[in-house]
Amino acid sequence: MIENLGRRAVNFIQYLGGAFTLFLQTLFWIAMPPFKPKQIFEQMSRIGVDSLPISTLTSFFLGVVLAFQSAYQMQKVSAEMYIPSLVSISMTREIGPVLTALVVAGRVGASIAAELGSMKVTEQIDALEALATNPVKYLVAPRFIALFTMLPLLTVYADVIGIFGGYIVSVYKLGLSHSLYLKMTFEPLYLKDIFSGLFKTLIFSSIICIVSCFEGMRVSGGAEGVGAATTRAVVTSFIMIIASDALFTVIFYFIA
Repeated sequence: MIENLGRRAVNFIQYLGGAFTLFLQTLFWIAMPPFKPKQIFEQMSRIGVDSLPISTLTSFFLGVVLAFQSAYQMQKVSAEMYIPSLVSISMTREIGPVLTALVVAGRVGASIAAELGSMKVTEQIDALEALATNPVKYLVAPRFIALFTMLPLLTVYADVIGIFGGYIVSVYKLGLSHSLYLKMTFEPLYLKDIFSGLFKTLIFSSIICIVSCFEGMRVSGGAEGVGAATTRAVVTSFIMIIASDALFTVIFYFIA
């Protein structure tokens, strides 16, 4: 049992070391020419534009659910006017960033891990190295830049859609006026609420990209290995996103 625990601990440390090394290499190659804007824009389209439909649905329905669940308690104390504030602050500080990151990790992270894993088992990555092309520069850096750019934008979009979902419920079901909803949405909302959520998305985007690329680039064992790496990439990204969100929520609580 002790030997098994030791082996797991060593594997965990090696995993963190490998992922952190890939992160440092990515930062280095991002700043090194030649730059590939076409590849970056292609990844932005795949990561951002193609994620809009699912982000729209999840954010809207979550805003609706938040408004209904808030109303369940607020109506008992005749405090329906505070529902817009609860929806807006919850979406911008926590739910919007985390939900968007999880959606992107499940959709894009799995795709990245599977794509790079397939390239690994078919020796395409080895072919890049044989042609004196750095795989990190060619494969990881464009995805990192695209995620780092598009995830905050997707989060802002998700925040707006979630608040709109709360608006539909509050105005057309709970009887709040249009002007009151807008006032109670933006009056208690400070820039620090928005920026704290957007800062988290930068951390989340780094986690998704590095974990997915790292898992994909160390695949072995053929198609079965690709499937296992894809699963590990999604699960690991989910765990690290939630853990980092908890950490930064505590930090922002004491700072604010």
